[in-house]
Amino acid sequence: MGRGMARRATPAGNPRRQPSPATPAGLRKRVAPHLPECHPTCTKPLTRADAVGKGCSMWRGGGGFDGGSDVRRFPGVQSRPGGRWARATYALERLAATVARLDGRRLAVHVYELGGEFGAGQVHSTEQPNTSYLNRSGSQIAFAADHTVAGADPVRPPEERPTLHEWCRQRFQADGDAAFDLEPTELPRRRQHGQALREMFDRYVAELAKVPGVTVTLHAEEVTDLPATDDGRLDVVSTSGVHCTADRVLLVTGHSSNDCAGEPGPEAYRAFAQRTGAGYLPSAYPLQPQLSPQALAAGSTVGCAGLGLTAIDQILYLTEGRGGRFESEGGRLRYQAGGSEPATVYAFSWTGFLPHTRPLNRKEQPHQGRFLHPEAIDRLRAAGGRPAEDGGRPQLDFESQVMPLIVLEMAVVHYGTLFGPTAVDLIAAEVDDAYRQFLDGTAGAGQVTRLLPGVERVAALVGGKMRDVLAGRLSLTEAAKAVPGWDPAESLTRWLTVVFGADLADTVEVDPEQRARVPLPSTSPWRLSTEPSANRFDWATLLHPVRLRPGSTQHEFKAAYLDFLDRDLLWANQGNADNPYKASIDGVWCDLRSVISHAVDGGGLTADSHRHFQNQHRRLQNKLSGGTAPEVMAKIRALIEHGVLDVSAGPRAVVLFDEDNGRFTLHGDETALRAPLDVLLDSRVHSFDATRDIRPLYRNLIDRGLVRLWQHRTPGQQAFIPGYIDLDERSRPIGLDGRPVDAVTVLGPPAASRRTYHFAALQPNRDDVLMREIVEWLDGVWDALDAAERP
Repeated sequence: MGRGMARRATPAGNPRRQPSPATPAGLRKRVAPHLPECHPTCTKPLTRADAVGKGCSMWRGGGGFDGGSDVRRFPGVQSRPGGRWARATYALERLAATVARLDGRRLAVHVYELGGEFGAGQVHSTEQPNTSYLNRSGSQIAFAADHTVAGADPVRPPEERPTLHEWCRQRFQADGDAAFDLEPTELPRRRQHGQALREMFDRYVAELAKVPGVTVTLHAEEVTDLPATDDGRLDVVSTSGVHCTADRVLLVTGHSSNDCAGEPGPEAYRAFAQRTGAGYLPSAYPLQPQLSPQALAAGSTVGCAGLGLTAIDQILYLTEGRGGRFESEGGRLRYQAGGSEPATVYAFSWTGFLPHTRPLNRKEQPHQGRFLHPEAIDRLRAAGGRPAEDGGRPQLDFESQVMPLIVLEMAVVHYGTLFGPTAVDLIAAEVDDAYRQFLDGTAGAGQVTRLLPGVERVAALVGGKMRDVLAGRLSLTEAAKAVPGWDPAESLTRWLTVVFGADLADTVEVDPEQRARVPLPSTSPWRLSTEPSANRFDWATLLHPVRLRPGSTQHEFKAAYLDFLDRDLLWANQGNADNPYKASIDGVWCDLRSVISHAVDGGGLTADSHRHFQNQHRRLQNKLSGGTAPEVMAKIRALIEHGVLDVSAGPRAVVLFDEDNGRFTLHGDETALRAPLDVLLDSRVHSFDATRDIRPLYRNLIDRGLVRLWQHRTPGQQAFIPGYIDLDERSRPIGLDGRPVDAVTVLGPPAASRRTYHFAALQPNRDDVLMREIVEWLDGVWDALDAAERP
């Protein structure tokens, strides 16, 4: 049983928290009376089974309407470290909400979780350090289906489906713990999400257990195999030797870790460490044992190979988590060392930059694409797609065919935020011909910025007329006549709000018929330009936010990086509704991810393009839109300024092997940094690869032919085989014989062939695909159960 399970208090009167002496080790059970139990020696025949879960879930259910002995088994939910426990909780929520469909029959649910932290899992463990944050605000996280989710019926009343923020507020009001006194836009700690998930999970289990004929069994262990039985069902095999026969299995295993053999960087790091004794930690989580003072001593020199959210977790745990503290001084945070942290943490990556700060969410509704939408992707595919090897839908090249639409949409959002909707209408009219030619495949080759010239012409025109109005050279009426279809008063108000703030915009009064100079401050509180023709959309600067001359020193890079962080933090605090740069990123790379998925999922790209998409575009997206909140990045900035965190290796940093001294050495190509390291940390979360997964389940399923790898093929190109499971449109795995396995459903990272983006938490009021997948799966469960009762 995991440490989190061992330390949990047992609520009085809860039979599931009181393991029976007869229950095998690692098993906890809530049992309805007179139902057969599942244990290693159980020989009673069970005629139906279905599984739900995290990694693997099983349910046992069914039976005659007369309450006879025929019991249907639905193996429940298995989790592993890094698994997606949220999905398991959502599955139980829908099951509990729709359990009336049993109609007197009997059902048994089995849930598997390797670490025993049911509801939370290791990623959101209630024992996670206080330094680990979510990267989404509590108001953007839910635990149950709502009315926007297609097919979700019935839906719980609002008081039974709080957001994470509402749950935290309820917790604060109940016990006064200030840690839960959060604003809607604040980031909760990951452990707080785990506490809420655990409470919701327990609530849904309790609801199910009250239903006559229903049992829920929790297995604190791992499912390792699913061999078929003689009658065509599945035998769920776990590490303890407990077997349960299942009709259906839901796999929601989430992230694991991979064997690094064959991966150039990590394999070389491991080999060097084994050969010389150099310090190397290949896995980031769980932080407490991996980064303990015994493994990583105070005063040591540490390298973090990666600059994503995992690295931020590690950095904060090694500093604030070891007794350091942040104090506010002059509007900024300053770091005060605690004495137990490393001397220096060198964080580096090939790009050299941490993710951009996630902006505060100030939008009432997500952005709807003007140029980037499913119909545009379909038209592009029909006109210029490349034939697929299997005769399926034509395939696109993401860089040359999808990225120009993404960059165009970003520019439109940027200038719409800066100048208002009538400016967007002008842009749409100006780029219409080029846009149509591009979709029809008649525009010829070009760069990702190929559709921007018309956008920039309008931006220059509007900005120039705005400058003339502010200088008193044009009246608003004259400006409107000069540019038909444009509302200069609207643009002026919008520009003033963005650049100087709503308070100043409200004080500016301009007679539309008069030419009059408008006095304005010389600086913007958001470090935006006060020149109306400036604040231009610049794709190249988004990609490379810090540019230095060749031969720049580490000190110069640090100063430039701190300046970038200062500006980025200001823009993020301005929010995704008023800052044009943040609005363009958030409105496209976040709000329109479903459109990007429409282009990519299910073999929508050529094999070469999909490979490039995974290696380059996903990383780009993570850098632009996958960052964390201002409150966290303000701490990172303070650590860099203090010096305990050093990012001055810059872009294209590499790790060298010092054979003579048996140490890794970090080398910064652009800044000439050379830093010997006591310990090198792998600061990445591994992408799913069934062939390299350190856990045995998927490799065993492949070996027995129950599943096969997805192979993405394009005539004339090398096949792309990333290690995902091959699935049909209902998320059922395709077996070695080419037929779908009706008894199994796979969701989450192993299903990346069907779904590019796998979110860890449900969003409220968004018809979230995460819950739609659960609804679709459960509909199949109930339909199969009903069909089994028909003569």
